[in-house]
Amino acid sequence: MPATNSEIAGIFENMATFLEMKGDSFFKIRAYQRAARTIEHLSFSLDQAVRDGMDLGEIPGFGSAISSKTRELIETGKMAAYEKLRAEFPEGVLDLSNVFGIGAKTAMTIARELGVSSIDDLERAILDGRLAQLPRMGEKTAEKMLQHIRYLRDQEKTAT
Repeated sequence: MPATNSEIAGIFENMATFLEMKGDSFFKIRAYQRAARTIEHLSFSLDQAVRDGMDLGEIPGFGSAISSKTRELIETGKMAAYEKLRAEFPEGVLDLSNVFGIGAKTAMTIARELGVSSIDDLERAILDGRLAQLPRMGEKTAEKMLQHIRYLRDQEKTAT
């Protein structure tokens, strides 16, 4: 099944988030974020371009590493570097980083310190006060996160 530009971009964005969680190089993180944005805005299908033999280095911001990873993903349906990186982190940590007020590093702290691996776990940690006890957290921050979680749930309900 062909990968959409949006799906490919999402993988690069996730890689950037994982690298940020690891504390990797700012430049490497930005390269993956830039690649994700570029892919999202391409006027053509990246999947088709690879299948047509396009030199991906012609795409602005695509160096050899991004090009080869993109080609691997499209040709095999997987990207070894992404799979390896993803295996280093607790399940669900990316979901946490999508909650308002939780960046990549905070998501890792919450996952490691509280054993939180889902939005439901996060909600329980907020309600029982565990989240507010973490460094740089507090009752106000926890309450804002809880409001955001509930807002997202309401949006899901109205969308279905």
